[in-house]
Amino acid sequence: MTPTGMRMVMLIDDEPAQQRLVSALAARAGWRTIFAADSETAIAHLGTRDGMMLDAVLIDHSMSNDEAVALIREIKARRQMLPILMLTPVSDVGIAVEAMRAGATDFLVKPIAPDRLIAALDATLDERVASGELRPLTEKISATLGFEDIVGSSPDFRAALAIAAKAARSRLPILIEGEPGVGKEVVAEAVHAASPRSKRTLTTVNCGAIPSNLIESHLFGHEKGAFAGAFARHVGKVIDADGGTLFLDEVGELSMGAQIKLLSYLQTGEFLPLGARLPQEADVRIVAASNSKLLEAVEAGTFREDLYYRLNIVQLTIPPLRERLGDIPALSRHLLSRIAKQPGLRDLGITDAAMELLVSYDWPGNVRQLQNVLFRAAVLCEGDALTIGDFPQVASKTAPRSIPDAANTNQDSGVTLFLSDGHMRPLDDIEADIIRLAIGHYRGRMTEVARRLGIGRSTLYRKLAELGISEVA
Repeated sequence: MTPTGMRMVMLIDDEPAQQRLVSALAARAGWRTIFAADSETAIAHLGTRDGMMLDAVLIDHSMSNDEAVALIREIKARRQMLPILMLTPVSDVGIAVEAMRAGATDFLVKPIAPDRLIAALDATLDERVASGELRPLTEKISATLGFEDIVGSSPDFRAALAIAAKAARSRLPILIEGEPGVGKEVVAEAVHAASPRSKRTLTTVNCGAIPSNLIESHLFGHEKGAFAGAFARHVGKVIDADGGTLFLDEVGELSMGAQIKLLSYLQTGEFLPLGARLPQEADVRIVAASNSKLLEAVEAGTFREDLYYRLNIVQLTIPPLRERLGDIPALSRHLLSRIAKQPGLRDLGITDAAMELLVSYDWPGNVRQLQNVLFRAAVLCEGDALTIGDFPQVASKTAPRSIPDAANTNQDSGVTLFLSDGHMRPLDDIEADIIRLAIGHYRGRMTEVARRLGIGRSTLYRKLAELGISEVA
């Protein structure tokens, strides 16, 4: 960090355009960027005045794999605690795995998402990074999941998915609320995939990562000369998403001007790009997400009430992972199976003790944090199964539970046994939740569900009809 308090990152890359892009993105969050075109220059920089004040190193993978790994090892040998981030193409995750094994802190997939870069840089300053405390990894597993592939059996979670699945076939706006990392974007992707618009694009905009004075232009476009710096015509994301779905993440961060324009578009289907004389039309389905209760922003006067009710025609809340700890075993195995498909990685088991440890943690970063922890453990694991020793940061924060007691049975099992007044729930309600849990756990394979529940398929289908449960429960 510089004497003025500005944070400093060294970008190792020889492409001027990439240097300008990273420097501009980093500057938004108060980072100063210095540059090195090659490994030799980078090592030399470490001994300079600026080099001694570095907070992080960012390596763009334009060099050979061997050279990148050798550079990381050399930097770690000279500055052991200096965080190193790797930029890698989405098609070359293998080098990122090698880089992490050589000592890299994290990697990001190109093209760079501004909020991901800033989050990764800011995470290097967290006091927990020095001790390896749950550093957030970014953009590791990008495959889109359908509703049938989303793992989770807790009643509240399945209820939210059921709402989303039912609404997917319509063009009504959907508002998804939930803490960061619970999987709002995953649900939005599943909505798009299950909709009649699935053959068209899903366009994602993180409203919190775009300066408030640029968000209107980013969404709705502008004409050449519309404002200072508008040197060319720009087509906005609404046009990009025409015929498809526009996912507005962190929609509560929209400026008031952008809120008014979005409301007008939702009402009329038309919008006016900045500097344009005539309105344009676009057929776009809006799915919005918020990390907090958007109604609270309405009450605070920072979000328009009329826009809130336009977006909130279909509303669902994704519960945090700490409220569905019973999902962790199935979710962990599912994530590990996806991680194993990444280049340089392999199938790994997980011991009962390690799984108990994961279930005992409260996961403030939710599913995203669980995925990141599993990914890092899989990268560094030398055995055939993950053990408690592969999760040192989680172990340092957690006292594993042994036998669940009555106080936490509701939370750990994913099935609520008691009402709020302390009395047992009706048997039919409990049985319905257990069947839903089994369907989710075995991903809708009804023969397996029946076998594991110890009943015949005909009996299972009869119970589904009697209890009003669908096969996608």
